[in-house]
Amino acid sequence: MSRLISLIEAVVAFFAKIAAALVVVLSLLILYQAINRYIFNDSSVMIQEIQWHLFDIIFLLGLSYALQVDKHVRVDIFYAHFSDKTQAIINLISQLFLILPFVGIILYTGYTLVEMSYLQAEISPDPGGLTHRYLIKAMILVGFILLGLQSLAEVYKNILIIRSSK
Repeated sequence: MSRLISLIEAVVAFFAKIAAALVVVLSLLILYQAINRYIFNDSSVMIQEIQWHLFDIIFLLGLSYALQVDKHVRVDIFYAHFSDKTQAIINLISQLFLILPFVGIILYTGYTLVEMSYLQAEISPDPGGLTHRYLIKAMILVGFILLGLQSLAEVYKNILIIRSSK
């Protein structure tokens, strides 16, 4: 089981590196767009939409990594003072009753969203915008699959902490 957890965490870390590289790409696109707009008085809807989609991808791929490295949002004012076992119990409950059900709902509804987008050959409503909108919508599924896998890894790790604290 530990090997499976290590594999999940390696996959999540790999996608986090992709997200980090995309931050650089996004920054360069923003710079390009700003130069084009303010120096050459030109603008591209396609480049602007790519920027939005890259931001979305960075966020979606970063969700699971934030969970992995324990940098997600939490009220640490009380949590930090709890014992390791109490923290593990809180983490376990939040994984089982908050994160995993939410991931399930997003995956269930998201699949239909992607499927409809693909079948309708959905494109941007803006002239010069992007085509193949199902691809960006599919990233919702990828991001939440990664989040679900990392959440399962966290469940396992917290169970180990609870068992060892007896």
